Amino acid sequence: MLKEIIRSLRPRQWTKNVFIFTALVFDRQLTHIGPLLICLAGFSIFSLVAGTVYIINDIADIQSDRMHPRKKSRPIASGHLSIRSAVIAAVLILAVCIPLSICLSPIFASIVVFYFVLNLAYSKWLKHIPLVDVLILASDFVLRVAAGVALINVERFSPWMYVCMTLLALYIGFGKRRAELALLAGNAGEHRKVLDGYSIPFLDQLITIVSSCTIIAYSFYSFSAPNLPADHTMMLTIPFVLYGVFRYLYLIHIKQEGGAPEELVLKDRPLQLTLGLWGLSVIAVFYFNL
Repeated sequence: MLKEIIRSLRPRQWTKNVFIFTALVFDRQLTHIGPLLICLAGFSIFSLVAGTVYIINDIADIQSDRMHPRKKSRPIASGHLSIRSAVIAAVLILAVCIPLSICLSPIFASIVVFYFVLNLAYSKWLKHIPLVDVLILASDFVLRVAAGVALINVERFSPWMYVCMTLLALYIGFGKRRAELALLAGNAGEHRKVLDGYSIPFLDQLITIVSSCTIIAYSFYSFSAPNLPADHTMMLTIPFVLYGVFRYLYLIHIKQEGGAPEELVLKDRPLQLTLGLWGLSVIAVFYFNL
């Protein structure tokens, strides 16, 4: 049962919580042991709380998940984990994580609680409203960044990162919806009611808008944010962002993937290489004064 509970927490999707480290990296505190350990603790707490949201979602979506070609194998939908056991596990995790988050930072704790409540509302009502559903998913990523800011004393973190994060999350969210429509075809509405409010041409327009804005916003950040090196070397990271955006477009349009972006990061080698090179270049610019 423990194995099925861990599966229900979806550790593969915890990769999204690395955005908690955004403030740590971009405020040039990655080499400071104290802030690093605090962010690691915050990452662990946020991941477990996010996992309880996944459990609640799986309970709420049990019938539709059983009709989905991939999600029917999830522990709760498949019957390998009972609803009662899943509820007990979620309650216990929250009972431990919320007090620990308060110990780290009251502001961090408030963000964690807000994230949890917002996603409960998403599971119950908001996920059925076209556009609002993706906006909520995007706000989850912004909350992760804000949670990282709340954990440490930040002096050089640029608000541009919130703009870039919002646009990137919208881009990924609309790509996810497009992939779901393409996968489920005529049965899309039976699995996820909100998909009846979308069409592939409409999503393609939205993806074009937010992908363009993401590139523009990041480009502006790379030479205008006040915390960057004066020689504008941060602009050298723009090509990696360009390729990453184009690669994701390739995956959702040509490969018909993108329904699980967090899994793409774990299996698509070109995307992994791009993210790795971007990360190394950012560290080089910030920490080695290129």
